[in-house]
Amino acid sequence: MDIELHNTLTRKKEKFTPLQHGLFSKPTIGMYNCGPTVYNYAHIGNLRAYVFADTLKRLMKANGYKVKQVINITDVGHLTSEADSGEDKIEKASEREHKSAWDIAKFYTDAFFEDLTLLNIDTQGTKFPRATDYISEQIKIIKTLETKGFTYRTSDGIYFDTSKFPGYGKLGGLYGMGKDLKIDNQLNLSSRIGLDNEKRNQRDFALWKFSPKGEKRDMEWPSPWGVGFPGWHIECSAMSRALLGETFDIHTGGIDHIPTHHNNEIAQSEGSQGKPFVRYWMHNAFINIQGEKMAKSDENFITLQSVKEKGYSPLAYRYFLLGARYSTPLNFTWQALDGAANAYKKLITAVCELPLGGKVNKEIWNRALGFVADDLDTPKVLALCWDLLKDDKLSPADKKATIIKIDEMLGLKLGEKEDKIEIPENILKLVNERKNARDKKDWKKSDQLREQITKLGFEVKDTAEGQKIVSPSSPHVVNV
Repeated sequence: MDIELHNTLTRKKEKFTPLQHGLFSKPTIGMYNCGPTVYNYAHIGNLRAYVFADTLKRLMKANGYKVKQVINITDVGHLTSEADSGEDKIEKASEREHKSAWDIAKFYTDAFFEDLTLLNIDTQGTKFPRATDYISEQIKIIKTLETKGFTYRTSDGIYFDTSKFPGYGKLGGLYGMGKDLKIDNQLNLSSRIGLDNEKRNQRDFALWKFSPKGEKRDMEWPSPWGVGFPGWHIECSAMSRALLGETFDIHTGGIDHIPTHHNNEIAQSEGSQGKPFVRYWMHNAFINIQGEKMAKSDENFITLQSVKEKGYSPLAYRYFLLGARYSTPLNFTWQALDGAANAYKKLITAVCELPLGGKVNKEIWNRALGFVADDLDTPKVLALCWDLLKDDKLSPADKKATIIKIDEMLGLKLGEKEDKIEIPENILKLVNERKNARDKKDWKKSDQLREQITKLGFEVKDTAEGQKIVSPSSPHVVNV
């Protein structure tokens, strides 16, 4: 089946054709997804990027491709200002929490992996390179750029001269940004980035930063230019090249990466290797809260742990995200999440109550695959699942088999085994008491116990197979 994706590089939807071509089997897709800077917990806006990338990966696998996926871990070099000034975010967190920069990076990397697990992100075969493990590769690229005349030295580092790269700013159609401050002003970027009198052009960026004199950093390395640490952008170029090659298929990230980070990646990668860097660039839109972009710097962010603490399943948040295309801005409210959680609970309850043993309806599966192949139109896939539940032409068992197959692209665990859900002892005790009351046909006591269970946040259902419980923290159904 043809796959069509919106390519930020060309600013239009295009048919996807892989870089490799297999004679007897579909080729492997090389995909790089910009990963976290591990100085704090990822917020739910950050996590949208990984649900988006995961949906893309699942689409490729469903279409018969193998996927070589890389999600980087930025554990050094990302400064508090995109103007290549300010403190390193990891070092700043080290001061805040009175831990070494290495301990900070490990702690928040582990927290990120936990978030991926909670959101059911498919990490099978995924590589998670850390920037600190690729210092020599970064230095090698900078030396090549220096030899080719793309760099210059200032008092605080080695910089890339964007005026020497004719295509700078081509991603997103931002041509000339390296030379024309008028364009910066139109995009409201100059005020954010600030002015540096040592820069030849205000869009020039650091490849290597010198360690401040008299200041000992946890993370610094020797280089041909002096002791220091890499710039944020060079890290991604080095890791993607080492693991995916000089040219690969797909690069994703948030739309905030387009003007600076991703255009800088293109400039330094193509400037050093003299060939195209990435064939398809894809970007997800923001999650807004109270009309503003969710951001750790503004302290208006919500973590996945906060979602859990309020009694929501992390997969209810995944359902919330899949209810809109990745490229559509979303406004997060607890009321909106509540609606998504209720819908998700109803969907998974309905699927769990269907019998096993059916066959996948190929026509419906192909429709679902076609929706996702159309630039990841997941809202239509969710609507298809709801319509399928109402379809009288299919047997209940075939409905279940088909929805579980579709869920391979959605990742909502709609076919999760019921025995994985833990129910508190006090709830189980009440449910067993209710069963005994029903066996004795004591309907009054049965109703009282149902009401008691409901007040404690659980729902009990009577079915032909016996009592079933729906948990508030997980929408899966448990047989009793």
